[in-house]
Formats: sequence, C-alpha cells, structure tokens
Amino acid sequence: MSASDNVAARLHPETRLVHAGTMRSQFGETSEALFLTQGHVYDNAAQAEGRFLNTDPGFQYGRLSNPTVAMLEERMAAFEGAEACRATATGMAAVTAAVMAPVRAGDHVVAASALFGSCRYIVEDHLPRYGVETTLVEGTDIEAWRKAVRPNTKVFFLESPSNPTLEVLDIAAIAKIAKAAGAILVVDNVFATPLFQRPLDLGADVVVYSATKHIDGQGRCLGGLILGAKALIEGDIQQYLRQTGPALSPFNAWVMLKSLETLPLRVGKQAENAAKVADWLAAHAVPSRVIFCGHSNHPQAEIIARQMSGPSTLIAFEVPGGKAGAYRMLDACRLIRISNNLGDAKSLIVHPATTTHQRFTPEVRAAMGVTDGLVRLSIGLEHPDDLIADLEQALAKV
Repeated sequence: MSASDNVAARLHPETRLVHAGTMRSQFGETSEALFLTQGHVYDNAAQAEGRFLNTDPGFQYGRLSNPTVAMLEERMAAFEGAEACRATATGMAAVTAAVMAPVRAGDHVVAASALFGSCRYIVEDHLPRYGVETTLVEGTDIEAWRKAVRPNTKVFFLESPSNPTLEVLDIAAIAKIAKAAGAILVVDNVFATPLFQRPLDLGADVVVYSATKHIDGQGRCLGGLILGAKALIEGDIQQYLRQTGPALSPFNAWVMLKSLETLPLRVGKQAENAAKVADWLAAHAVPSRVIFCGHSNHPQAEIIARQMSGPSTLIAFEVPGGKAGAYRMLDACRLIRISNNLGDAKSLIVHPATTTHQRFTPEVRAAMGVTDGLVRLSIGLEHPDDLIADLEQALAKV
C-alpha cells in the first residue's frame, strides 16, 4: 500500500503511520526492508539514461534516492497531508535547504527573531554572504511581518512554538501576508510535532522537521524532513538536495520508519506527562514563571486553541539566581539528564543561555526572552510522579 492509493487517503493518521509508503521486496517481508546500498544497477544503458532523465521510474544513486528513504518520505507525506516530502541528513540540513533553495542573490527573506541558534545563523549570517537580504521581526507582531515585506521578498521563515521560550505564532495570519507578497512560508514544526500542529492546513507552503527529535524519539539517529506541494519540493528544493548532497542514511530512515509506527503513542503520552509536570511547576514556589502550551495563561493561549490540538512535550521555566541558580538546579537532577536534545523517551533538561543560544550577545538573548535563569525541559516517558520528585529535590537546591 502506498500513500497515493485511494484506500490510503481514507485511512486515519495512526494507520498511515504504520502502513503508508511500504514497498515490499520479492521476499514479502513484514517489516520494511533496509536497502543499505550506495547505488543501483540497470538492465541496459538505455534504462540508465532514462533513470537520469526521470523518464524511467526507479533508483539511481544513494545521494539522489533510496528505497528505504523513499518509504519514509512517502509515509511522512501521507501523515502530514503533503503532496511530497524529501528527507535530509539532519534537521538543520532540512532548514537550510528549505530556506536557501528558493532564493537567489538579490532576494529577501523575512524571519521571526525567536529562533534556534543555528536557524538564526542561517538567516542572519549565512544568507547575506550570498547576496540575500534578511530581516528579523518580532514574530508575534503580525503588522511587523507586513511592514517587513519588500518587492524582492521571496521567503518567510518561522518556528512555532519557538525554541526555547515556546512563543506561538499565528501561522494562518502570517501565511496570508506571505501569499499576498508572493512569498512562500516555511514553518519549522519540530516543537509542535506533526501530531499537534498542521502548518500546511493553516496556509504554510513548506514544513520542516528535525526528525532527530520526536520522530526518532529515542536518541538514536539524526535526520530531517521537508514537506510541501509537489511543485515546490520537486523543484528548487530537490535540485538543491541532489547537487549539494545532504542525504539521509538508509539505516537512519529505517529506524525512523519504525519510530513513526509508535509516534502517536509516544508523543501523546509525553504530552500527558508534560501537562502534569507543568501544572506541578506552576504551583511550586520556586519558578518565577512557567511557560507551557497547555496552560491558559500562556501569552498566545488564544492562538494555541485555534491552531494546536495538543501542548507538545516542552516546558520552559525561570528559576531565581540567574545562571548560578539554574546550574544548581540542573546539577541536582538525578533522573532528568542534562542534554541539548529534546523529544526523547528520556526526560532532558538544558540551560539555553549557555548552550543552544550561547552564540548570541546578552542583549540579543534578552530580546529573545532567553534569560540566565531560563531552563528548557523536554518531558519523556517516565512516570510523571518520578519526574516531579526529581524536580522537587532539584528545586530545593536553588
């Protein structure tokens, strides 16, 4: 069964995550096959020519395509409701391709200022080296997006919820501005996960994921995904990927195919755990603020209610004492481990100001809401009572 089948289109998302895109070999395997091969052979020279002209369907070379990777791409496209998907070696490879491929020297990109450190590097440092102008705006200010548009604006880029402050942007409103400007909107949906937010349904043109996070979800493999309309994905983006080579390993693709089968179970339970932990933190005396997409006091609670179906698995909270207080708390955690990763089955905690956002000046971090006392907590699959107990004794050290 493939995602293009009429039957597949009528299936529930959970079923698509188990079956969509599966291609079986002559051996009739139950689990998807791992095609760990660099290249493919052809029956004759004419067939080889046809493969490179794309007039003969089939596979050519591992940098261009692979059967296992193709199954992952088709399954994710079926789940996301996208016409096409391309996989990359990492999440940042996906972001870079999605933002860079559609632009040329002299074009203009508008992006939200609240971004993961590496994402902001692509916009703020990398693109201008190649003659692409960029503007950073306060993402929650819809009028700022409109005012930033220029005649040469080609791409809007945002992440929502943002890393690490969980700022939620109005994707539908921003998409309307992008469309009116003739620009494409690229949304990094990694924090929301494809389970809880559907950017394409809200008007976005391209969605990117670090599949390293919730999609793998068990701390094993790096990967990225780019999804959108066929014309966009199979145009500039596919050409960029073919020529520059950020190819996903077939082994990593196989691992992620198996992970997709359990994505609703894992992420659903993690979000349930996160809600319990966030409620406990909000009632605790030590954190001065708790940011969670499931709380009614979230600054963008109204937008969340409109565009997200769940709170995701991330919590951000502020502890007193700045960096020293945050360090005391992190170092005191026994069950929750310090790591800059997220979306894992294991709960992970990090101090963004000195890790994911350390390259920014204190002034830029302050403008992004990344204070010295802010910590980001990614909730896993442990029992929530055990996580709460660990946080309780760690917060006592602050």
